[in-house]
Amino acid sequence: MYENVLVPVSFEADRNAREAMDIAQALRSEGGKITLLHVMEHLPQYATEYLPSNHLEKARSDISNGLATLAENVPNAEVVVVEGHSARTILDYADEVGCDCIVIASHRPGMQDYFLGSTAARVVRHAKCSVHVVR
Repeated sequence: MYENVLVPVSFEADRNAREAMDIAQALRSEGGKITLLHVMEHLPQYATEYLPSNHLEKARSDISNGLATLAENVPNAEVVVVEGHSARTILDYADEVGCDCIVIASHRPGMQDYFLGSTAARVVRHAKCSVHVVR
């Protein structure tokens, strides 16, 4: 069982965040902590010119609300929203807070993933802790 479980959450349609949360709860030791993490990717400067000035605050609020919904009725769960590159930020966060397991939802890989690699694949390859992938 794990004391500090990280669940990176992407709100893309083909990611099963609810199942990842169920698995994280099953793997967490009694009294252990679950952190739901969402990484907001940086937008190119040219794209931000066409968005409202408060788009980041609104997005952060909407994402936090979505994570809070996933964490409802989950004891000792924390919601964190950060900015950065998905895989690198997940790995850095896991190291920074001492996670001993990452439970990450993934999609079925397509041909592009064999050449570029998905976020889940990068996390699996470079994590210093256990990783459980949900498909």
